[in-house]
Amino acid sequence: MFFQTLAAAILAATAAATPVDPAAAAAKVPLPDSPKKPVVDEYHGTKVTDDYRWLENWDDPTVKTWSEQQNAHARAYLEALPHRQEIHDRLEQILKSGSDSYGGLMFRGGILFAQKHEPKKQQPYLVTLKSADDKKSEKTLLDPNVIDPTGHTAIDFWVPSIDGKFVAVSLSKNGSESGDLHLYEVASGKEVGEVIPHVNNGTAGGSMAFTPDDKGFWYTRYPRGTEHAAADAGFYQQVYFHKIGTKTEDDVYELGKDLPKIAEIVVATTLDGKYVGAEVKNGDGGEVEYFVKPTDAPAGKWTQVSSFADRLVAMSFGVDGNAYFLSRKDAPRGKIVRIPLATPTIDKATVIVPESDGGIEGFTATKSKLYVSDLVGGPSRVRVFDLATGKQEKKDLPILEVSAVRDVVRVAADSDRVLFDNVSYLKPATWFSYDPKTAKATKTALFQTSIVNYDDAEIVREMVTSKDGTKVPVNILKKKSTKLDGTNPLILYAYGGYGVSQTPGFSGGLRVWLDEGGIWVVANIRGGGEFGDQWHLDGNLLKKQNDYDDFYACAEWLIAQKYTSREKLAILGGSNGGLLMGAALTQHPEEYRAVVSQVGVYDMLRVETTPNGLFNVTEYGSVKDPEQFKAMYAYSPLHRVQDGAKYPSIMLMTGANDPRVEPWHSRKFAARLQAANKSANPILLRTESDSGHGIGASIDQIIGERTDMFAFYLHELGVTWTPLPAEKGAAAKPSVR
Repeated sequence: MFFQTLAAAILAATAAATPVDPAAAAAKVPLPDSPKKPVVDEYHGTKVTDDYRWLENWDDPTVKTWSEQQNAHARAYLEALPHRQEIHDRLEQILKSGSDSYGGLMFRGGILFAQKHEPKKQQPYLVTLKSADDKKSEKTLLDPNVIDPTGHTAIDFWVPSIDGKFVAVSLSKNGSESGDLHLYEVASGKEVGEVIPHVNNGTAGGSMAFTPDDKGFWYTRYPRGTEHAAADAGFYQQVYFHKIGTKTEDDVYELGKDLPKIAEIVVATTLDGKYVGAEVKNGDGGEVEYFVKPTDAPAGKWTQVSSFADRLVAMSFGVDGNAYFLSRKDAPRGKIVRIPLATPTIDKATVIVPESDGGIEGFTATKSKLYVSDLVGGPSRVRVFDLATGKQEKKDLPILEVSAVRDVVRVAADSDRVLFDNVSYLKPATWFSYDPKTAKATKTALFQTSIVNYDDAEIVREMVTSKDGTKVPVNILKKKSTKLDGTNPLILYAYGGYGVSQTPGFSGGLRVWLDEGGIWVVANIRGGGEFGDQWHLDGNLLKKQNDYDDFYACAEWLIAQKYTSREKLAILGGSNGGLLMGAALTQHPEEYRAVVSQVGVYDMLRVETTPNGLFNVTEYGSVKDPEQFKAMYAYSPLHRVQDGAKYPSIMLMTGANDPRVEPWHSRKFAARLQAANKSANPILLRTESDSGHGIGASIDQIIGERTDMFAFYLHELGVTWTPLPAEKGAAAKPSVR
């Protein structure tokens, strides 16, 4: 706190001097000493020196002081950036205006449950409605903003009972994702029953499922007491059964003792309450297996439907006594199979939807239809099939051009009508009602509006040739009037991991960037799932370098096509995308002018020593394997930093409570870069003390983060600020262009 106070005092003292030079302001809050304390490890005959192992120990007061000094230095620089306040005010106006938005829609007992985000509230909250067309019927069921006005309590997940009379909610604090389960009565909104501790964690997540009579539920349980070592508190997830009205210490074991240490479990019941299923992931690499049992069967009497080798990777219960699965067995882009719940084994699987040209992302079974959501390189397509025959309907769901369908929701067990959520880069999200009898989609009352529009903008979608000849899509958001003369500031964003696809999405905040002449680009690099499972497999484990080659190829193409230049090119990524940023800036430091990397992974040789890192072994590999070690060491950002290199302007962002990527990754990478860098560009470490991986961040935290990011980019790229009319007169409408 001393250094944060010092930074504030310096800024206050220099506020009268306009403009304040960020570098000069930061110089008054100097970086801490980062002594090298070598630790040598040997991996398969290769000796590796780690000079900053000491920065991993958060229990050491010296490390905390070091982190506070780094943050104070960063804050001094960021607070002095030109026009930072104008950027903040504009972002706040955009993000706290417009309409409410709704997600996670689910019908239970004739009630529509939804998670609502009200722009002026810090956290989303839980509501009920009679239908998607009746907003007047809306009732608030649980509001974390009331529970905790600071905005630091968030909903991890929520599950309504089958009859809609109860809802279970996991709540956690300060971005920790360590959630306790609370039970609420829907009619009164009152909390009932017992609080179940630690059902959710930032490592393996969490879930629960009600019995049909509401007398109990299955839930994900982490180790308690001395069941495992303290270091394993986020591992060994299992399924237990809790009878409401009894002590949680008396809960009954159901499933999990024989599962992998890094198992991630999701439980769910069928709509008729006759069966409960468990999805088990082997870490985060894409291996999944399934278990099912009748809800009235004795404890522990589960039938294993599939093993990891069977390649069933997603499940949806039908209303016809069947379970439907996404299979990637001999089908990299996916096929849909049906398995009867009465005989739930893989040998009973029947193919309903064969593999096609699109990568299947999701599916929803209704009374007689199957809605299949495909990804075609990033944008969505939703096909409709007859459940009985597998015949495809002539018309797909009518959706926006270059858009994403984020969810398809069954309305009732006896209906084929669905609700679907459609969004594009240019249009906010809207929930539509679709009736297959008429093949028409009708806009519901649950649509989002924004005070900004993109009528003057366009999306250009191009294919870029990577190093090995692979064609990689790029999605370019720009003003229609933008001249391709190489002078435009441009942010290139990508992720590239875990089969996670970068799909179209609306961001009102990007209006700030476009209004200053900026271009926003999303690259669908390998490692994601934009073209199915093979696109993922070609970018993980030993093939991870393909991700970085794809990203570099996209950057080179954008420069060659004069969308931007090296002096105006900025890059952005978070988490696995933060690893991408680390690889990009260490492999090609000359290519980029500014880098913002959020909650990134940078020390690939130490990843699996962390609680969540072990879950990533199936995605990244393990140093215990000689070939995987060789591949990881070759691109590990921390180990590819070169002394004397001239690095671009870099801001590393992390949260002190991050359960997914340990903040020490950012601390070690910052120290190494600061010691090696020979350019005059800043290397900043921004640490948020009461946040984590970004999950559960409050709206004010999001605005603060984006303010720092845009102000940093504009300054480092040398963009001249152009005030909007609203900044000259209160009567004008800001941000609407």
